[in-house]
Amino acid sequence: MTQYLEIKGLRKTNERFTILEEIYNRDDHFEAEELFFSIKSKNFHVSRATIYNTLDILVECQLIKKHQFGNKISSRYEKAYGRRQHDHLVCIECQLVTEFCDPRIQVIQNLINDTFQCEVLYHSLTFYSKCLKENCIHRKNEEKK
Repeated sequence: MTQYLEIKGLRKTNERFTILEEIYNRDDHFEAEELFFSIKSKNFHVSRATIYNTLDILVECQLIKKHQFGNKISSRYEKAYGRRQHDHLVCIECQLVTEFCDPRIQVIQNLINDTFQCEVLYHSLTFYSKCLKENCIHRKNEEKK
């Protein structure tokens, strides 16, 4: 990120690096508000505007990925650096995001490359599901009844 900030002529602030560190300490797909409250709970003062601006910078320099899962208004983010290609399964009831990797998808991507004489550089695949578990721990309490 340091090099990217220098190239773009942006300041290297403690807030930006704190946000990046907080993201890379997480293992989930998070919303900006969740990140804001997580940082705030650690008694570090950062404004919402700084959170949103820093998230945009981190997406631009490919340190995080931004997702818009389904019709949910808020974007979700995940760390990207050093992570392998994966796809997502999203529960439409509780919004739980599960990552998965299936080698057959790479076979399909190779077939697309051959068929269309191209090189697929990346892809995004999201399945939307409804959890069938009776006692799903991610579903809200009132929905479990």
